[in-house]
Amino acid sequence: MTVSSPPVPQLPDPTVVAEALTTLMQNAAAAVRTTMVQAATPQVLPYDPTTLTRAMIDFNTAVLTRPSALFEAQAKNWNDWTALWRTMGERALGRETAPVAAPAKGDRRFADPAWSDEPVYDYLKQAYLLAARQLQEFVAVAPVDDATRAQVDFASRQMMNALAPTNFPHTNPQVARRTIESGGLSLMTGLSNLLEDVGKGQGLVSRRAPNDFELGVNVAATPGAVVFRNDLMELIQYAPTTDTVYRRPLLFVPPLVNKYYLFDLTPKASYLKWLVDQGHTVFVISWANPDESHADTGMDAYVKDGVIAALDAVEAATGEADADLVSYCLGGTLSAMTLAYLAQTGRADRIASATLIATLVDFGDMGEWSVFTSEDDLNAFDRYLDEKGYVEAHDLTKLFSAVRANDLIWSSVVNHYLLGDEVRASDLLWWFDDGSRIPARMLKEYGRQILRGNQLKDGGVQIDGVTLDLKAIETPVMIVALKDDHVSAWKNTYAGRHFFGGPTRFLLGGSGHNAGMINPPAANKHGYWTNDDAPADAEAWLAGAGQKPGSWWPEWQGWLDAAAADDKVKARKVGSGKLKAGTAAPGDYVRVRH
Repeated sequence: MTVSSPPVPQLPDPTVVAEALTTLMQNAAAAVRTTMVQAATPQVLPYDPTTLTRAMIDFNTAVLTRPSALFEAQAKNWNDWTALWRTMGERALGRETAPVAAPAKGDRRFADPAWSDEPVYDYLKQAYLLAARQLQEFVAVAPVDDATRAQVDFASRQMMNALAPTNFPHTNPQVARRTIESGGLSLMTGLSNLLEDVGKGQGLVSRRAPNDFELGVNVAATPGAVVFRNDLMELIQYAPTTDTVYRRPLLFVPPLVNKYYLFDLTPKASYLKWLVDQGHTVFVISWANPDESHADTGMDAYVKDGVIAALDAVEAATGEADADLVSYCLGGTLSAMTLAYLAQTGRADRIASATLIATLVDFGDMGEWSVFTSEDDLNAFDRYLDEKGYVEAHDLTKLFSAVRANDLIWSSVVNHYLLGDEVRASDLLWWFDDGSRIPARMLKEYGRQILRGNQLKDGGVQIDGVTLDLKAIETPVMIVALKDDHVSAWKNTYAGRHFFGGPTRFLLGGSGHNAGMINPPAANKHGYWTNDDAPADAEAWLAGAGQKPGSWWPEWQGWLDAAAADDKVKARKVGSGKLKAGTAAPGDYVRVRH
């Protein structure tokens, strides 16, 4: 057993303390003003706050009326706690013991050595992890329906995430050391950071990092220009870097949440730049950041004035009647709708191939996301949208943060409020904080028809009067899923391949929703799985798949290349076709913040 040396107390510089106190008072005044304004202004919430309360009442009633599961859990839990106390006693006697509860893979909260080296902190860690595990296990077997179970599971995990000993200064060894070493200045800075966030009134923990990024300079910096614009989107064409290019141009369709430059981060991580370097003539949609004027913009518009208008512009710019379509997340769902619409209106040949990355078309099993799609929550969301005409970017950010609370909320609480730190600059987090709104009609239609109704796979969605049938899509489709994706679970993504009428191929990349997508080959990370068979069951596909190292990008490019063969033309300069080069990339729409 090792015992770390106590930190050496330091007296902070009086000038630094004075500056910190001044900042703290200014932030406190702003927080009071914001709180008073919000208290005096009726707030329409984008969710029903009683949903989880009702679920907890139903859960407790079911458990108390059928207590056998509770008695079984109590007996097992007693054995677990006895084992923990025994091992802690043995450790106090100097014996080596195996932990009763250990952090899950990827749980970085307990990385500080003191959580394992110091007996008191080790006990706090294991007791917390044991309690969290027992609660989750009990919810999983409780005698309740699936909807109630999902809601209670979500609520209980939020509670346990909040109660982690890492989130409190007196039970976090790193915070205790920092407090002593800084003479308390770190806590003063952290309190000032907290008050600053309260003053912003968005209900978010700001990720404080050096502002080292600038659009068009070191993020979204791939050379190109806007060649087409309408009220809904700008279309950017990128300058070639090869002497010849594939005859077929490539159109990338991003999601509506956040902005397109997730795919054009710093040059070494830019997916769009990599595509250009492979010899593609690359176009990308940059969606407008909507305001009240877009309130009545729905799915029809995003398909016709968005994706199809972009395809028309690509044809005008290049003279080519067909293109390769590549899309991600909600952009992929829009692309699937577009494919079906074009197929059923006699224009399927507009798209030669389609790649759907982290995309769902079957929403029957939404996992924890189902918590947000109950009828009461959708009704509350409708009221919120009716008042504003759109959903605020920071409200969408809060939703995504809640699903990954430890990574996106509580780690920032510790860093910024308890330690008073800035974090290293991150292009990905900088992008994440640059959110985008979504119009009211679009979200209402998508929420009712796609998320809750799951009508896309069953032919219940209409675009401009055309009832969409995914089986009408005979275009070759590549489906790319990501193994640790918390937004589009890979097994659900796999299930989507069986709804298309043409040939499909499935590829599984490593890591999560964003990090697994932005995986440049030079990084040689994550790995991926391939299997040419197409069994009905996702697990059967994975069992027969071969794992390969590195990025999935070259594997996917090989699929595109095989279809294109040697069909190459001279590189196309931006603006050399019927559409002239306008504003330099990244354009104007991406710069709009509300």
